[in-house]
Amino acid sequence: MATATEATRAPRGAGARAGTPAISLEQISKTYRSGGENVQAVRGVDLRIEQAEFFSLLGPSGCGKTTTMRMIAGFEDPTSGTVLLHGDDVTGVPPNRRDVNMVFQSYALFPHMTVFDNVAFGLRRKGTAGDDIRRDVAQALELVELSGRERTKPGRLSGGQQQRVALARALVNRPSALLLDEPLGALDLKLRQAMQIELKRIQREVGITFVYVTHDQGEALTMSDRIAVMNGGRVEQLGTPAEIYERPATRFTAGFIGTSNLLSGTVTSRSAEQATVRVEGAGEIPAVGDAAPGSRVDLTVRPEKIALEAAEPPGDRARLRGMVAEVVYLGSATHYTVRLGDGTEMVVFRQNSADAASAAERGDTVWVSWRPEHAYALPG
Repeated sequence: MATATEATRAPRGAGARAGTPAISLEQISKTYRSGGENVQAVRGVDLRIEQAEFFSLLGPSGCGKTTTMRMIAGFEDPTSGTVLLHGDDVTGVPPNRRDVNMVFQSYALFPHMTVFDNVAFGLRRKGTAGDDIRRDVAQALELVELSGRERTKPGRLSGGQQQRVALARALVNRPSALLLDEPLGALDLKLRQAMQIELKRIQREVGITFVYVTHDQGEALTMSDRIAVMNGGRVEQLGTPAEIYERPATRFTAGFIGTSNLLSGTVTSRSAEQATVRVEGAGEIPAVGDAAPGSRVDLTVRPEKIALEAAEPPGDRARLRGMVAEVVYLGSATHYTVRLGDGTEMVVFRQNSADAASAAERGDTVWVSWRPEHAYALPG
């Protein structure tokens, strides 16, 4: 007997040629007519999403991420550009003829149907035999850990359980790619965090491509193999979670992904490994980056990379002196806002571990410092 994973794994059809991306977008653009004016929602997006990859489209509301996903699904036609699934051009092909399924934030379950009937709905429309339906539904529910709830109506399930039913319904049809449009947005924080781990587990077990739309940086960093950060209809940066977090390519990415401290300055010199940046009121600070001498840059330093000390730190660490302006206790960590001499404020995260140094208080004079490799120079 096939396992739940085997039964819900997407078959690799003729289009899924070795080395061919699951999804390719080539110069995709979308323009709407609104209020007598043209509004460009997506602007020349190029993306290559690999087979069995968990890929996220991340950005604020109105950045074009959902429109991009809807063009992949076929619910929107691009104004220009090409959509390819496993190398085949599907631009203009209707949604029901594309080998993808979509899961929405609203779940879109049929309230009058049982869990079993909701999951079986697509199989019945395709004319699947009764025995095969029972087998496939059972295996799909096992995958999402809802075995035994077949006869329950959606209204008697929690939000997280309803989301699992929606996933089972999408996966039971064995699509080559699953598109998820902010599917966890309606859940409370603790359940949302638990479902992030479950979604990643399910994606690994079924081995198909997931394309995930979200405005939540934590979700994208937790689940994704790669992330496309979108802003103003364009892709600002494409990379792994670590690349995007540790080496943001633009000021927007640095500010949108997590919290970042930004210091503006001018590159005075550089070596093969690092640049030296003169920051007004702070002197020369070493940083990683490709900027040429004389160019304006923004230094970005993550709050958790910064040490907070009462005495000036020794060694080659970059260091700045300031005063503690705010202290916010958050249980596992304390967030400090340190105001420098020129009025610039820097945020510092300190873990509240058993061996942590004594806490600083508002009004204390302190030093903030970090290793040179933890500062990254962005184009100014």
